[in-house]
Formats: sequence, structure tokens, C-alpha cells
Amino acid sequence: MTSVVSSPPRTVRIGSRKSQLALVQTHWVKAQLQKAFPEINFEVHTMSTQGDKILDVALAKIGDKGLFTKELELGMINQEIDFAVHSLKDLPTNLPEGLALAAITERENPADALVVHEKHKDKQIDTLPEGAVIGTSSLRRLAQLRHQFPHFTFKDVRGNLNTRMAKLDAGEYDALILAYAGLERLGMSDRIHQVLPKEISLHAVGQGALGIECRADDTELISLLKAIEHPPTRDRCLAERAFLRDLEGGCQVPIGVNTEIDGETLTLTGIVASVDGQKLVKDTVSGSTEDAEKLGTELAKLLRQQGAQEILSEIFAEIQRGA
Repeated sequence: MTSVVSSPPRTVRIGSRKSQLALVQTHWVKAQLQKAFPEINFEVHTMSTQGDKILDVALAKIGDKGLFTKELELGMINQEIDFAVHSLKDLPTNLPEGLALAAITERENPADALVVHEKHKDKQIDTLPEGAVIGTSSLRRLAQLRHQFPHFTFKDVRGNLNTRMAKLDAGEYDALILAYAGLERLGMSDRIHQVLPKEISLHAVGQGALGIECRADDTELISLLKAIEHPPTRDRCLAERAFLRDLEGGCQVPIGVNTEIDGETLTLTGIVASVDGQKLVKDTVSGSTEDAEKLGTELAKLLRQQGAQEILSEIFAEIQRGA
């Protein structure tokens, strides 16, 4: 009688940035997968990305494509890790050859949030005083807020969330604009003073969702990762990413979106704005969730007809000049 030798359980290596938020997100993904597949060993491996190392330069001046993802992607290509967990808004819309976006998890509220210094706790964004110093590292937020509130002073802010909060509390800023999802995931939702409505600030493509990237030929792993995908979030984010891809914009370009699903109908709103907030084009499309990516492409075409390409070309030229 021959004995059956059982193969050892597969070990799956998860890549993550070292930041506190990245680790919280990665360990959440690990827990979900471990619960679904208790027979598999999941290990977290951390890496520092270029975006984690350069903290004294505005993101837009570095050039952002792959700023927070490149090292993790090399780790997958070199077989050092099996998949990586990203904040989806940091993941470029064109992935390196051989890699694929395997799953998108249920998103937190994707809105931007206002966090204020103690002295402004009785204010909302539209009642902050003239000249109030608003901290943001996002050209998208900057452009939309300049359009709405030209009387504010805007100042770049970098560093992890705790560092930014410390600068705010020390009085370097009157308020910060941050992602609601990041504050929520780090247990700082008590600092959210106001959730900015979409009329003031459309969010970043993929904001609030996690994107799981792996080698495109690892079909076994892809089928595992699909277990934690959230189809409505996937459809919304695929529409948003197709819109961004078609406009050839990175996450540090003033492109904002909002998506909603009602039954089988997906509605996508997009905006392209100049950094000074003077020029702004905005439109909305609706259609079937099955045509999510087509809707993104359609919206990009509509905004191009309204001058979006000229706005983006000016921004790219400014960035290249080191403006």
C-alpha cells in the first residue's frame, strides 16, 4: 500500500510599503484571505518606495508614475513577492508587462475631508477666514479648491499622516485636506471635521479602494484574490481608471471623479482643471455597469472636446520646466 504524501501548504508572499497606512491596509487584506483560505500561509514583506524616501519635494515635481509602486512591482517580476496591496489611487493605469490588477476591494468613503486646527473648530471650509493656510500635496485638490476659494493660501504638505497632523496642530496650517479613507483606516476619524461634498471636490481615481496587483500568469493566485473583490467597487474604479488612462493623466494631475451605481446603471462624473483653478471642464455620462471602461473612455472624449487636453498639456509643460 503506497502512502500519500501531502504537499506542503502554499506560502503566499504579500508585498507592502512600510508606511503605517499601507501596513494597516495590507494586514486587512491578509486577514480577509486567511479567513477565506485557512490552509494557505500568507506572509507580509515590506519595501520602501521612492515616494516614501523623497519627502521634501512636492509630488508633482518628482513625476509620479509608479512613485509608490515601482519597487513592489519589481519584487513581483523578480519572484520575491507574489502580490502587492496598493492604495488604488497610487497605482498607474498602465501596468508593467507581465503584471495585472487582479482584484479591487470594497472602497471606503472616497471623499476628501477637511481637518482643522483647534482654533477653527467652529468653521466649515466656506467659513474659514481669508488667507487661511490650507495644506495639501495634491494638484487635484489644489486646482478645485483654488477654483472655489481663491482667497485661501495653499501650502504643500508631505510626510505620513501623523507628521502632517503634528504640523497642523503646531500651527503651520489652518487646515489640511486629506482622504477620508486614510483617516478612517488609521483610527483618526475623530479628526474629520467636514466631509467635502462632490460639488466642492471630486475625489481621485480609485480613492478609498485597494488594488491588488500580481503576476498576470499566476492564474491560481488570481482566482484566490477574486474571493475578496467587491464587484460594485470594481466597476466604479474601472470606469474611473479608463477615464484617467484615456486622458494620459497620472495621479498628480488635476483630474477628479465621482461614480455612483444605481441598479445596473453606472454614472461617472469627471473634471479636469488648471492648477490655478482658472480653467475647469466637467461632464457626466451614464450607462450599464458592464460597459464601465467604455464609459470612462466616453467621458474622456467629451472633456477633450471641451478643452481638457489643452489644460493638461499646459500642466505637463509646467511640470517639465520644474514649475
